[in-house]
Amino acid sequence: MDGKEHVVKEVAPGSIAEEMGIEAGDSLLAVNDNEIEDVFDYRYLMKDEYVEVLVRKPDGEEWLLEIDKDYDEDLGVEFENGLMSDYRSCSNKCIFCFIDQMPPGMRETLYFKDDDSRLSFLQGNYITLTNMTERDVERIVKMQLAPINISVHTTNPALRCEMLHNRFAGEKLQFLDRFYEGHVEMNGQIVCCKGVNDGEELRRSIEDLMKYLPFMRSVSVVPAGISRFREGLYPIGLFTKEEAERIIDMIDDYQKTCFDQFGLHFVHASDEFYILAERDFPEEERYDGYIQLENGVGMMRLFREEFTQALADAGQDPAYPEKKRILKRRVSIATGKLAFSTIQEAAEKMMQAFPGLAIHVQAIRNDFFGETITVAGLVTGQDLIAQLKEAQAQGVDLGEALLIPGNMLRSGEQVFLDDVTVSQVEQALGLSVKAVEAEGQDFVDALLDPAYCMDRENEGFVYVRGYDR
Repeated sequence: MDGKEHVVKEVAPGSIAEEMGIEAGDSLLAVNDNEIEDVFDYRYLMKDEYVEVLVRKPDGEEWLLEIDKDYDEDLGVEFENGLMSDYRSCSNKCIFCFIDQMPPGMRETLYFKDDDSRLSFLQGNYITLTNMTERDVERIVKMQLAPINISVHTTNPALRCEMLHNRFAGEKLQFLDRFYEGHVEMNGQIVCCKGVNDGEELRRSIEDLMKYLPFMRSVSVVPAGISRFREGLYPIGLFTKEEAERIIDMIDDYQKTCFDQFGLHFVHASDEFYILAERDFPEEERYDGYIQLENGVGMMRLFREEFTQALADAGQDPAYPEKKRILKRRVSIATGKLAFSTIQEAAEKMMQAFPGLAIHVQAIRNDFFGETITVAGLVTGQDLIAQLKEAQAQGVDLGEALLIPGNMLRSGEQVFLDDVTVSQVEQALGLSVKAVEAEGQDFVDALLDPAYCMDRENEGFVYVRGYDR
């Protein structure tokens, strides 16, 4: 067979592939006599309970493997190319694109713009549809690949062409009708630009997208991220408190309508709008299961709920009174300005529950990208070092450890966005650095690190998760 070869990178122990003798370096040629174009084909063809898999060994020998398995069970292999095809780069030049606002001289991967529908299913990425063809849509409907996450931004075709700087952007909105007719689950995103797609244009977009309920499960409305590197780009202003309030009020009204008709609140404002408007976040049930967390919708509410439960669980531990007496620890937490008030509130509750715990929370101002960027995930190592060293110079005791959100670091690595390493931060500040995930339980566990919870009676340690001694 002379078609595409997909080289196996890794075989999971105990998997079907291992049992059948497939090894790293082997090439997958076909499934059920069908060549594999990409990961869509592979996943669809592998759903059957009986499959015939054609594999080529490095020495050129071909094996036809007959496999009986459970429905939807995978071979247990990872391919060298996760998409099993070339990545599709973005063909738009959106007026709000954050990559266009990146400074020169950073690592090359930060400048790559993807707009690949397959990443929508594999990684939850949002796509504009402008790279998609009729055949792509047909495959998604046929294979019932879902959910598909769509960067809509506006349902006004002419305005969409202007915002994306793509003459096909408006007509591609017809694909929403195709997904709806094919019962494909969707999520939508509107990056809101002041004076462009807000106000009555936002109202129009919400009402147009409501027509796709219940197959479109959610729509997030998020403000455009504006860095200080916008020279020569479309001028986008910052929303005021009053403008954020109007957007929230509009969304509240539509949530009531959607919930009454479909049992979904459907449209959600990001946490940034609530903070800007100086309003509390909606109650948990209004987030419909936190569908849009990756867009910053409900992250603060979810953290509060998880933290409250984790702290309550700690208080129910039989050893809780003793733990309160023996815990002696001073620690710092660094976060972005967006999450500061929520983290500060949680830190104060922790100190009330554990009087021996001293916590300093530092909001890191984003000098690298500009103060308008407030999310923790875009804090750089150099800003972290500079501002915490300044705090030390002013007499702030940072303690023996610094906790940072896990999303400050490159996935799977100990490196910040600007290539500063965790070890460099530790050396500069003279204290250990620990990355903590966003869950409330992880936050409590990190503050009650067993290494700092000395049991005075037997000089052992009190363990945190589960609170077993």
